Amino acid sequence: MKEKEEEISLRRASELIDSSISSSYSIQLFPIKWQMIRNKLERLRSGLTTMGGGNDFNANSELNKLLRATASTAVEAQVLAHRCSEESYNGGKLLQRSDLDVIAAKVELHIKQLTEIYASGILRHPRAIVVSRPGAGSSHEDMRFYVKDLFSRLKIGDLEMRSRALAALNEILQEDESYARIAVAEMADGVGLLASLLEVGDEGIKEEALQAVSVIAGFDCYRGALVIAGVIAPLIQILESGSELAKEGAARALKKLTQNSDNAWSVTAQGGVTPLLKICGDDMSSGGLICSACGILKSLSSVDEIRRFMVEEGAVSVFVKLSRSKEEVFQIQAIEFLTTIACEDGAIKEKVVREGVVESLVQVLDPNSHYSSKAREVALGAIDAFCFSPPSSMNSLTASGFIDRILFFLRNGEISIQESALKVASRLCGLSEESKKAMGDAGLMPELVKLLDAGSFEVRELAAEAICSMVSVQRNRRRFIRQDRNVNRILQLLNPEEKSVTRKFLLAALMSLTESSSGRKKIMASEYVKHLEKLAEADVADAKKVVKKLHSNRFRSLLTGIWSL
Repeated sequence: MKEKEEEISLRRASELIDSSISSSYSIQLFPIKWQMIRNKLERLRSGLTTMGGGNDFNANSELNKLLRATASTAVEAQVLAHRCSEESYNGGKLLQRSDLDVIAAKVELHIKQLTEIYASGILRHPRAIVVSRPGAGSSHEDMRFYVKDLFSRLKIGDLEMRSRALAALNEILQEDESYARIAVAEMADGVGLLASLLEVGDEGIKEEALQAVSVIAGFDCYRGALVIAGVIAPLIQILESGSELAKEGAARALKKLTQNSDNAWSVTAQGGVTPLLKICGDDMSSGGLICSACGILKSLSSVDEIRRFMVEEGAVSVFVKLSRSKEEVFQIQAIEFLTTIACEDGAIKEKVVREGVVESLVQVLDPNSHYSSKAREVALGAIDAFCFSPPSSMNSLTASGFIDRILFFLRNGEISIQESALKVASRLCGLSEESKKAMGDAGLMPELVKLLDAGSFEVRELAAEAICSMVSVQRNRRRFIRQDRNVNRILQLLNPEEKSVTRKFLLAALMSLTESSSGRKKIMASEYVKHLEKLAEADVADAKKVVKKLHSNRFRSLLTGIWSL
């Protein structure tokens, strides 16, 4: 029975604190002081809750003494709240201010006493987390009570208790989003407490807190609360001076937070760009840390001003160097970042090329190298994005045997790489007559004709566009016409009943072929010229132009009846 009385005493003290807190919300005068008192009472109540379960109060006179003093102070605070809510306060504002300061000091003293009791070892908690974890299907109230208990221990517990509470918190956060919602939305200053734990001296506590922050940051709807709570500054501080494990945790959390572009300025304003670039340029940084840092910087670069600041801070040099790394994952990250910052900015494109990125890209495309399909796709995408505007980049590409490598992947590449190579080839065709000649000399046209039969409409259209561009050059026309299959295939694909191939570029290619007598002969000799005739009869403008061109020459008699002026 004695044990039951002590348990009620603890509950009674907590209830009195709750009542005093509730009584203070309606008071209009000195709101800041009352808020301070409420905060202190909340801390005291959390500490008392932590004492529950497993402690022998009958044997702890210090605890009993503290409970009685706490209950007395809570009653005084409630009485004071009622007096302050009246229209007049006996003694005036000066006395009222003084009484508030006295109550605040008493509560602070109780918190200090409770902390000293924990530090002295009087409390024994072989089972630090004494509230049972709710099972599957538990009520929201049970889940909330469990989370509240954990946060109470985080507020007032010693290092061991905090560590166990954080470990338990991380378990439930990873298993059920409901716990994250409770921690963020229903715990008073819950994320603020986690933010403060990022700055403690103990590395174990810091790493556990980092994990909790990272899990919560994985939910888009809670990222704003973390930023408001002030997690950005300590995360960046950890990047600068934390342990390697802590740096990785901080980088993971920041990567998630910066998926919201609104948070980019917060990271930059707190000085985050410089340590992130340092990590990417440091050969001693771990792989996970570098990848996360690259991801953060890529997210930050979506803001024009931040992107320019990165370039001023040396980002181009750092990432061009990283693109030469022996680790493919770093190369991919570096190339993707450079593509992002350079694709829409001519000045940055030129800087990237001057720093020597073209050599890195071409090396990735070496058929004899060990690179994966992913790396080659990324390299081709980078070339497509920013290697065609500065003349120096084109010179570097052609001098490096780039066209031969494009030809190799058109012939032998996996579908995804083949498509990427075709996009680059199509872009290359549109640059100059010299590039068209170089591609024809390298033997690209037969491969492009083969791709007219590809399963992808986009591939077929790109191939047709490239052929159209290349046969506009006389040397390529002659080469193309020599092979009967080429002309036949184009005419065959012009079947009016065939809906899967674009006619625009094929008809334009035929128009170029009619520039030579041999081209006109090949067209008229083909068994599929009837497809062209049917299109002309169907009033397809480009087909009519080709037929008119043929009609204007010595083959006029063969086409009588098709064309009417």
